[in-house]
Amino acid sequence: MRLVDSHCHLNMKELSATLETVLRSAREAGVLRLLVAGFDEPSSGEAVNLAKKYTGEGVFAAVGIHPHDAKACPGGEIPGSLAAWALDGRVVAIGETGLDFHYDHSPREVQGECFRQHIDLAVKLGKPLVVHVREAYDEALEILRGENADRCRGVIHCFAGEWRHAVKALDLGFFISFAGPVTFPRSSALREVAAKVPLDCLLCETDSPYLAPQPWRGKSNQPAYVTAIYEAIAAVRKIPAAELAEAVWQNAARLFGWEAGDV
Repeated sequence: MRLVDSHCHLNMKELSATLETVLRSAREAGVLRLLVAGFDEPSSGEAVNLAKKYTGEGVFAAVGIHPHDAKACPGGEIPGSLAAWALDGRVVAIGETGLDFHYDHSPREVQGECFRQHIDLAVKLGKPLVVHVREAYDEALEILRGENADRCRGVIHCFAGEWRHAVKALDLGFFISFAGPVTFPRSSALREVAAKVPLDCLLCETDSPYLAPQPWRGKSNQPAYVTAIYEAIAAVRKIPAAELAEAVWQNAARLFGWEAGDV
């Protein structure tokens, strides 16, 4: 099977310290495409550097400001460097961006303005959004709808909402991506959502080094562990893992515009 990890953070020290080993393990597990998401200005620059350095390993980048870090953007205005980096062919998405009302590390109004600016940039450049949402699904979906984000589309990464939230995101042309929590014993409601999402709108990710799936829960996550997400979703959908893997491969290629052919 050829696998995609549609969201990881090789630009964080937990993975960058042993990056060659991490990438080798990923390839041995069949992970041939990886999207490294930026979460602030330095990490976005590092994502671009990694995508350029590891083209042979199928590494691509997204550049953006996480809602936690929106407070570093005066008035929510995103740095011009993001637009400059986003012109690079290895940058296939804008983000991660969105709303996080769990910790409120940044004022909510600043998060919202920063989010809107990411949407505007994505629309202008014709690149999809990578959206982070925590305890703010209704608010985030309202912004996406109000800003006509169907013009750029994107993905709700590490989805943890209800089916009604997924429906609204799907109506905007967004993909739904599932991470480690879909494997947790108490996540039956999330698995029900994963069973309902149309197969051509579904992605799998690790969000590593966070949220290691159940077999490795409590340890630092890495892209190779995405296999457990594929297995859990295939099981709940009652389809072969290989069928799911090929669908996700094609979905990611369609959304991010990278080559869908053989590696």
